[in-house]
Amino acid sequence: MHKVLVIDDDMDICNLLDRFLSKKGFAVKTAFTSATALTLIEQDSYDVILSDFRLGNSDGKEILKMVKDKDPSTQVIIITGYSDVKIAVDVIKLGAFDYIIKPLLPDEILMLLNKAIAKREELKQGSGGGEDKDSSTSGISARDEARAARKPEPWESEYVVGISPQAREVEKQIKLVAPTHYSVIIYGESGTGKESVAQAIHNNSVRRHKPFVAVDCGALTRELAGSELFGHEKGAFTGALTQKVGQFEAANGGTIFLDEIANLPYDTQVALLRVVQERKLRRLGATKEIDIDIRIVVASNEKLNEAAAKGRFREDLYHRFNEFSIHLYPLRERGRDIELFANHFLRKAAAELGKDITGFSPEVLNVFKNYRWPGNLRELNNVIKRVTLLTDSGEIQLSSLPHEISFHDKFSFNFEGAKNPAQPPETANNLKSVALNAEYEKILEILKQVNYNKSKAAKVLDIDRKTLYNKLKQYKLP
Repeated sequence: MHKVLVIDDDMDICNLLDRFLSKKGFAVKTAFTSATALTLIEQDSYDVILSDFRLGNSDGKEILKMVKDKDPSTQVIIITGYSDVKIAVDVIKLGAFDYIIKPLLPDEILMLLNKAIAKREELKQGSGGGEDKDSSTSGISARDEARAARKPEPWESEYVVGISPQAREVEKQIKLVAPTHYSVIIYGESGTGKESVAQAIHNNSVRRHKPFVAVDCGALTRELAGSELFGHEKGAFTGALTQKVGQFEAANGGTIFLDEIANLPYDTQVALLRVVQERKLRRLGATKEIDIDIRIVVASNEKLNEAAAKGRFREDLYHRFNEFSIHLYPLRERGRDIELFANHFLRKAAAELGKDITGFSPEVLNVFKNYRWPGNLRELNNVIKRVTLLTDSGEIQLSSLPHEISFHDKFSFNFEGAKNPAQPPETANNLKSVALNAEYEKILEILKQVNYNKSKAAKVLDIDRKTLYNKLKQYKLP
């Protein structure tokens, strides 16, 4: 019986893997902390160790080093979140067998475990001749094989094709541009699914078996942008204690997605222009250039040509990216898709939480269709997660909705369609009544501007939330 050690500070993950792998015939031990894990590794030997990369004050590198020092044939598989793929690539270079990305898929885990065990037995038998078929590159192939062999449920895809004309048009454009090598600009408001569209382009291209790396350019400071995108050599600057592979190099052969590209520091745009033009990059502090074969997809919530006209974005870089563009519509303009996406997110959330929820009540669906969704799909997804957590079974009811959404429906109805809306103060000619009426109209105007978000309204009106609530009560506003 092969021994497996699972290390993760999420007790649920440990327990789930323990039950699943035990049923498959493995002898499983679990550890919730790096200290416990290191003790178990000292006391016993394991065929495979599944370790989360982030473990409180420690990380997977410490585990990996101790395992390899004790028994180089023990195989280590790193569990990581999507945003840590570059870290995972680094630990593979340090000797990890492979990495696996959350959410964890049972078939994928089982296939990787069997390959890792085969690798360990090969090393123990000393058969090191010939090509290493189970190197990290074949580990990546194993993930692809596992995902391809497993038929996904319809709701598991991150990209869902809507039924509205706008959604159909976007789907048509994705299928048109995906097989090409064109660079693509995706425009859309925050939360409209720009990254999911970029992933769909990658998944429908010839590069689908290669890496897809997403970078939030808005989070890159001027000081760190060059290092994060292009990498650096040891000693390139103060604090550069080791060599670092940049995101472009990590995505070599595949697709890199640069979100909020307009927020990239201007001097980094200059360096990026050469990479885009020549498909060559140079790590900070390096003397040699590295050839890269990469597809670039960028996203922005503002028009890049307008940003270029204002001098905030290089016009030559804009023209390099602008080989094809896709415009995503906000959710409020895709009314026919709201119920489709709500059901998609519900099935996903219910499966994650292990709940038997059949759908939404007609009242909830009515609220969804009348709400403006300023946060678009991201907001809808978060709302569905919350109501799923609050509902045990059956249909999701109006009482489970967040107050600002269920209340918003009443608010917009009262002011925009009711015969008896909330009334302003009685009309009178005295100065006090005139002032109250003006105050009432201003509060109503600002509330409409901010989609009835009371926190934002209070900020715009330069009053605190308590004062605003008192005013709402005074004027009998919902």
